[in-house]
Amino acid sequence: MFDIKENLKKLPACPGVYMHKDALGNIIYVGKAVNLKNRVSQYFQKSRDMGPKVRSMVSNIAEFEYITVAGEMEALILECNLIKKYRPKYNILLRDDKTYPYIKVTGERYPRIIKTRNHERDGGKYYGPYSDAGAVNRITDLLNSAFALKRCSAQSFPEGFRPCLNFHIGQCMGVCTGRVSEEEYGRALEGAVDFLNGHTAAVTSELKEKMNRASEELRYEDAASYRDCLEAVKSLSETQRVVLHHDDEGDILIPAMAGETMHIIMFSLREGKLVGREVFDLDGEDYGDEDREEALSAFIKQYYSSALFIPREIILRRLPEDRELLEKYLTELAGRSVRIIRPERGEKKALLELASKDVVEMVKTLEERAAAGAERRRGLREEIERVLNSMGVTDRASADRDYRVEAYDISNINGVDTVGAMVVFDGLKPDRKSYRKFKVRNAAARDDYGAMKEVLSRRFLRLLNGDDSFSQLPDMILMDGGKGHVAVALEVIEASGLDVPVAGMVKDDRHRTRGLVYMKKGEWEEIPLREKPLLFRYTGRIQEEVHRFAIEYHSSLRGKNAVKSALDEIRGIGPVRRQALLRKFGSIEEIRRVVKEEPERILELPEMDSKALENMKIYFDA
Repeated sequence: MFDIKENLKKLPACPGVYMHKDALGNIIYVGKAVNLKNRVSQYFQKSRDMGPKVRSMVSNIAEFEYITVAGEMEALILECNLIKKYRPKYNILLRDDKTYPYIKVTGERYPRIIKTRNHERDGGKYYGPYSDAGAVNRITDLLNSAFALKRCSAQSFPEGFRPCLNFHIGQCMGVCTGRVSEEEYGRALEGAVDFLNGHTAAVTSELKEKMNRASEELRYEDAASYRDCLEAVKSLSETQRVVLHHDDEGDILIPAMAGETMHIIMFSLREGKLVGREVFDLDGEDYGDEDREEALSAFIKQYYSSALFIPREIILRRLPEDRELLEKYLTELAGRSVRIIRPERGEKKALLELASKDVVEMVKTLEERAAAGAERRRGLREEIERVLNSMGVTDRASADRDYRVEAYDISNINGVDTVGAMVVFDGLKPDRKSYRKFKVRNAAARDDYGAMKEVLSRRFLRLLNGDDSFSQLPDMILMDGGKGHVAVALEVIEASGLDVPVAGMVKDDRHRTRGLVYMKKGEWEEIPLREKPLLFRYTGRIQEEVHRFAIEYHSSLRGKNAVKSALDEIRGIGPVRRQALLRKFGSIEEIRRVVKEEPERILELPEMDSKALENMKIYFDA
């Protein structure tokens, strides 16, 4: 057994990182220290100055570990990495930044501007992350329309390639037609990228000049196009306000409590303009005034350690105790000087006061939203509890937590590529990390019940085998189907020795959610949903989501198999040759035509040889 008192004596008096663990060995807190012995010992000294969160944490510490490092900077970097890795319960955490969207300029031959939630090393350029997904959608749509950028993912355009609707309505310049050079497309893209960088003045001036020139030359359609671009740019930048008389860049960070949630409000300053405001939520409990400084410091470390852009200044109302260390850390990350300041006078102080007043008003809105959200969650909990009580389930009453619901669906076309999908909702919110996909292996074609039985059996077998990714049992399972699907689920659950209530989401003649059907004491019963608007919308959303997820997975498999069935069955045609053929000719139909009518063109590809061509002729009966 771990003896805390004895191990405290062994702690070294040097910089390092410590990790507190609970009785199950879970890491519940990660911290850094200039002197490990002094810092860790403080937790186990009787003190009335400890806040409720610290007292709660200390009561759960069963053991601790530590890692020594050369200096405080190394300790800070290691602390950041360990917090991201373990996401300890008692650390202040930025809500998973992987859920925040980015605006991405792809690294393709003809780059696109798209929204993405994945930041990868793929040659693309990323902007963000942003907390407002709706704003990201509007920005990407506006830029694509304003600069007539390519939106499709196609990168090669064989002869006869037909332009999409966006080209015909003037929303795309049409690189697929062959009339637009890479240089011309690059100039249009450069304007959009400049705007994403906050350089709006040059873009606006250039568009005005082009519009006036086109009008003077009687090119009225071009002039109208430039005018529309100007309107789009104006729409995008209409929230920007000039606040400084020089080109400064910085982020203003203000912590604020709304309800029980700590928020960090970020105002972005680029080229002397206040260009955006983002709201980030932090996970944590029992915040006090002192915790706000800790929360701000935690946010700075976690957010900027993975941010794509670090400004030269971070402006705060109160400087953190570890300011110098944070500045050094951010400077190393950015590769240039970064300052953390609290302005005492001048324009920056006025800007900070302006932002602070804005936050006061914003908190009122956030509190109203939090109260409305809490009311919806409470109402849903009560509705689900009534459903469970109707089903005879009384051991899952949940007054202080959201119910966890799993839903399942099967997707196939004519029995081909049958797949299963599992989605998970915690209360009103989908838990996308817990979604799972299943490729049905053993069930007969068109046997939905057999496929569902296989999917559920595999899900619960993974649970019984100790797979952590399937370890959490739901409070209820919803099947996208009626009595037959519910009966199959109950059979699998009973065979697994588990106890989980199951209901089927049944639809009416118009394919709309009608009610929940379940079995109670050997008899089928149904709960109509028309008179329960909250539960009706909730069930309908789950049904749509599991159906979407299943179809999306099935479509991806179908697309892969369509390529395989047409080319990979030809002897001597592997992945490299298949990709070369598709890149050159664009489609299976065009490849078939060329093999029959112009076989010499196949041999123009360096990846191909005469033997492979003969095999293709045999396959296509050329």
